[in-house]
Amino acid sequence: MEYITITGIQHYFGLEAFKVNQILWVKKDLENEYDDEAIKVVTDAGIVCGYVANSVYTVARGTKSAGRIYDRFETKCKIMVKFITKHEVIAQLIFEQEEI
Repeated sequence: MEYITITGIQHYFGLEAFKVNQILWVKKDLENEYDDEAIKVVTDAGIVCGYVANSVYTVARGTKSAGRIYDRFETKCKIMVKFITKHEVIAQLIFEQEEI
């Protein structure tokens, strides 16, 4: 199992937008001019609710950065929210061949 930290949530809908076992998507942000490995977190409707952490300051211990998972999928990948803390959301990557 591989986990990621969802960051930047305060710029969107905050922690209230997330629920444990919620299915979301990570999608490469090919138009991001600040980070070549940027991966946004989106709902089924395509609404952005955060980004995959990609800094030593935002990646929670035991989770992978955007740079570490960037080449693991083509354009998007399913994720499932597993943990919600005071400041961050941790989600599991769900690849097509994996079961939840």
